[in-house]
Amino acid sequence: MFTKILIANRGEIACRVITTARKMGIATVAVYSDADKDARHVALADEAVRIGTPPSRESYLLADVIIAAAKSAGAQAIHPGYGFLSENAEFSKRCEDEGIAFIGPKHHSIAAMGDKIESKKLAGKAGVNCIPGVNDAIEAPEKAVEIAKGIGYPVMIKASAGGGGKGLRVAYNDKEAFEGFTSCRNEARNSFGDDRVFIEKFVEEPRHIEIQLIGDAHGNVLYLNERECSIQRRHQKVIEEAPSPFISDATRKAMGEQAVALAKAVDYQSAGTVEFVVGKDQSFYFLEMNTRLQVEHPVTEAITGLDLVELMIRVAAGEKLPLTQAQVQRNGWAMECRINAEDPFRNFLPSTGRLVRFAPPAQTMFQGNTADLLGVRVDTGVQDGGEIPMYYDSMIAKLIVHGADRMDAIAKMREALNGFVIRGVSSNIPFQSALLAHPKFVAGDFNTGFIAENYAQGFRAEDVPHDDAAFPVALAAFVRRKSRERATSLSGQLPGYSVDAGKDYVVVTLSDSGNNSYTPVRVDEFVGETGSARVRVGAQSYDIRSQSRLNDIAITGTVNGTPFTAQVERGTPKNPLALRVQHNGQRIDVLVVSPRMAELHRLMPFKAPPDLSRFVLSPMPGLLAEVAVVPGQKVQAGERVAVIEAMKMENVLFAAADGVVSKVLAVKGESLSVDQAIVEFV
Repeated sequence: MFTKILIANRGEIACRVITTARKMGIATVAVYSDADKDARHVALADEAVRIGTPPSRESYLLADVIIAAAKSAGAQAIHPGYGFLSENAEFSKRCEDEGIAFIGPKHHSIAAMGDKIESKKLAGKAGVNCIPGVNDAIEAPEKAVEIAKGIGYPVMIKASAGGGGKGLRVAYNDKEAFEGFTSCRNEARNSFGDDRVFIEKFVEEPRHIEIQLIGDAHGNVLYLNERECSIQRRHQKVIEEAPSPFISDATRKAMGEQAVALAKAVDYQSAGTVEFVVGKDQSFYFLEMNTRLQVEHPVTEAITGLDLVELMIRVAAGEKLPLTQAQVQRNGWAMECRINAEDPFRNFLPSTGRLVRFAPPAQTMFQGNTADLLGVRVDTGVQDGGEIPMYYDSMIAKLIVHGADRMDAIAKMREALNGFVIRGVSSNIPFQSALLAHPKFVAGDFNTGFIAENYAQGFRAEDVPHDDAAFPVALAAFVRRKSRERATSLSGQLPGYSVDAGKDYVVVTLSDSGNNSYTPVRVDEFVGETGSARVRVGAQSYDIRSQSRLNDIAITGTVNGTPFTAQVERGTPKNPLALRVQHNGQRIDVLVVSPRMAELHRLMPFKAPPDLSRFVLSPMPGLLAEVAVVPGQKVQAGERVAVIEAMKMENVLFAAADGVVSKVLAVKGESLSVDQAIVEFV
């Protein structure tokens, strides 16, 4: 067994590998760019080596520098995590040539599966179901149309080197096939430097289901059940679960056996995943093989009780797998939500900056520990006060739950999301809450088009389901009453001027448009029972009991005997006296005042926000990569004005109307904040 390994990665996956290595008694070496010098993975590792400047191409993608770091630190092996160099066959071979064990598959396996066209040919020879189509590169759009007609519409046009949704089009007729081929080819050439394109049948109502594999150097390969990854936005996974609520035991067995056959055909030795597209009739077809550890591996760990990182390390050290296929378990139901630094209410634009507060829900399951299950686990690479840099992907954390069954897992996940405190940057938690409450998701009735179909206009505040819209109002009144109660107990109050907690309040729900709502509530405390009260909102009554302190952001307790977790924050960006209440993805900003104060508040004039239509504003934090206009220039509506880069995304800003540029207020290379003005028009 190795005594020291280097982790050629950053963020949560680097922390994940370090945890298991520590459990195994193996010393760890972290690598970091200048942007990550204070990152959590650097603090967790036994040693850390600087490898370059923030951009990935100048740090985490520098194979020579990483191998040199491993040698200088005396590491016998390198774990690549996922992304960066994890599926780079040349890097795997370099490690082998330098006498360093690569904790992943052999270079020939990575190379065989890394090319989408060649991997499909290999899969076909291994007896794996492949989607009808032409796996040879197509040279001309006319040929693409001819092939598409032969297969039958709809067809999918894909770049061989594509990924992340780039170089992919679906065509339903000859015109779309012709144009889609040309677009795909150009996109692939620009993004990947490889313009080979192929065509295959498009499976309607498709599900994305993948089989987790593990193989060793002794010819053993096992499949560790499946993961359902159909909930995707723009081809990026959002929620993953294991097992799938859709496939039968017979389909699971057939998919698993085909995945094993493919792995054996390429002498696969490590953790890997074979992805399938599954039709509504449970027909399944090979998509591709990911020759690395997947982001969503924790859901498999939860249902099987296996530590996949430990198995990878043991296999890389030459050990045999410690179990047989018959011993692979499938217990309970696991789900994972990817918590990303993005604003779902602003079209999921990246949100970078400092984590003013980062307090995940209480964990009862932990990385590297497969004994304590049926609970909550958080995998993250950040910490309270840490920075979300603009140079890397937007993931803040992965929230994993393990339940007795699917309904139990959904309930645990919703409650865990309620208690996940993130301040300073926006997160997609409200969107995750909405997805988990959607009737079709709860019923298991979804496919890869679920988000596009149900949130075609983007995600809006009104899309968050209100299980009980009055509860956040009642909770705000409860918290305010408890605060007033404490104020009554302060000593030294002047006679006649002491604080009266009162029972009658009005909850003013604040609106950006000035259309505030005023809800009368009554709060009666239970005599002799601290942390409790009955709150009446109209005809509804809420018996709330909570021992949380007044300064706790996450509040736990029971309402009418049912446990709840919610977040109550004092002060909002627009009103320091307001309370912000969040529960089940719903968020309200309120003032809890006396009836007389509410009367006076109604008389306050509404201050309209300033007119910013003359400005082009930055929709997200990021780097100003380009300013395409100069003062005095005439600009037409739809003309390119500026380009902002953040988290591997390029966002082009266009003029909303015709005009003349008055001032350019930001310069190329400047770091922008949200809504910072870039250009002003006359």
